Amino acid sequence: MRFAIFGAGGVGGYFGGRLAEAGEDVTFIARGAHLEAIRKEGLAVESVAGDFRVSPAKATDDPASIGPVDVVLVCVKAWQVNEAAAAMRPIVGPATVVIPLENGVEAPEELAAALGAGPVLGGLCKIVAFIAAPGVVRHTGVAPSLAFGEMDGTESGRVRRLRTVFRRAKSVTVEEPRDIRVALWQKFVFISAMSGVGAVTRAPAEAVRAIPETRRLLEAAMREAQAVGRGRGVSIPERTADRTLEFFDTLPEGSTASMQRDIMEGRPSELEYQTGTIVRLGRAAGVPTPVNDFLYAALLPQESKARSISGSSGSSSSRA
Repeated sequence: MRFAIFGAGGVGGYFGGRLAEAGEDVTFIARGAHLEAIRKEGLAVESVAGDFRVSPAKATDDPASIGPVDVVLVCVKAWQVNEAAAAMRPIVGPATVVIPLENGVEAPEELAAALGAGPVLGGLCKIVAFIAAPGVVRHTGVAPSLAFGEMDGTESGRVRRLRTVFRRAKSVTVEEPRDIRVALWQKFVFISAMSGVGAVTRAPAEAVRAIPETRRLLEAAMREAQAVGRGRGVSIPERTADRTLEFFDTLPEGSTASMQRDIMEGRPSELEYQTGTIVRLGRAAGVPTPVNDFLYAALLPQESKARSISGSSGSSSSRA
C-alpha cells in the first residue's frame, strides 16, 4: 500500500518507519532540518522495542508532488489539523483512507468537514516518542499501539484490510475497539488529565502519582473528562477513570505528555485541544469541570505568551 505520513514527528516517524520497515511504500511529509536529514541519511528510529533505520527514505514538503495514496496517517499537532487537511487534498483520491492520530476527540470531525466524511476514519495511538534530533525519532515508553474504525461504529472491509497491513509491522499492536468514539474518549480521559496535571506541576508521572494531593488532582481531572464524554452521549464505561488511573500507575519513570513537554519548553501546545476542550464541551453539555477549569486557567497565560513569541502554529515533534 502507498502511505503518506503527514507529520514525521514522534508518532508519524515511529509508525511510518515501522510500515516502511515492513515493506510498505511510505512517504514522509516533513519540513525544515528534519526533512533534510531524512532525505540525506534516512530516518533513524531509536526504540525500546529495537532500533532501526529507514534508508533510503522518501520524504517531501510538497504533498501534491506524490499524488493520491491509499492511506494518509495524520500525525500533526491537533491545532494543525485544519491546515493539514487543506494541504493533503491532492493526495486524497476516491479510495484514499485518512486516519487521524491526534491527541483529542475532534480531529475526525475537522477532517470530514474539509475532505468529506467518506475518506475519514476515527483513529488513535498510544506511544511516547519525539524527535531527538533532525532525522532521529526516539521511542522511550508505552508499547506502541493503534486503533481505528468507522465513525458510525460499523465494521468495514477497508478497516479489516488495514488492520492486516498494520499487523505486518514489527512492534505495533493493532486494537479492535467496538466503537472508535468510545476508544477516542477513553484515551482522552487519560491524556487530557496527564497533560494538564503534568503541565501545572512540571512533574513526571512517578512524582504525580506518588504524592496524594497531585494523585487526587489527576483522578478528579480524569473523572471530569469521563463525565463530559458521557454527557455528550458517548457510552464510556463506568470504570474508565478507575482503569485509566491503574494504567497511569504502570507508566515508566520519567514519562511526560507531549503537551506538558511543549509547555515546559515554552512552545505552543495542545492546551486548547485537551484541557480547553474538556472545559468547552463540559459547558456545552452542562457538566461541571472545576478541576479542568483551574488547570486551563493556570496554563493559559503561558500558552498565550508562547504563541505570541512563536508567531506561528508551532511544531509537530512528539506525542504521548
